[in-house]
Amino acid sequence: MKSFCRFVAFLLLLVPALFAQEHYTEGPIWRIQLIRVKPTQMDAYLASLRQSTKPLIEEMKKQGTIMDYKIFLKETKANPEDWDICVALEYKNHAAMDGLTAKGEAVRDKILGGKAPAQQLADKRAEIREIISSELLQEIFLK
Repeated sequence: MKSFCRFVAFLLLLVPALFAQEHYTEGPIWRIQLIRVKPTQMDAYLASLRQSTKPLIEEMKKQGTIMDYKIFLKETKANPEDWDICVALEYKNHAAMDGLTAKGEAVRDKILGGKAPAQQLADKRAEIREIISSELLQEIFLK
């Protein structure tokens, strides 16, 4: 009887996943950051993204760490506390994120010259922007 109850419990846990898979197939993973830029600092922040972030992301793409990336500029605001810029990095799957810290540090050291210059850049950016949210999303494709 105990085995039967475990089997039923297992099926009850498995059924929602099976129904979900009938509706979609899993796609890539997206890491997104929603950023609010401080007033009058948009030009400085975009220059920083172009000069420092873009080379880092391009190198990660070249090395195969990420598949692609996108930068979005929000054109509408629901309120003054809303975000302005979205930075999205696309990973092939969850497994592609294994060892991500070490890979990122190697790219950081190659492009920015080490931990100290990267920290100086982070400190400077903290003065002109605020990270509102950092999310991990699973892209899905409806069947």
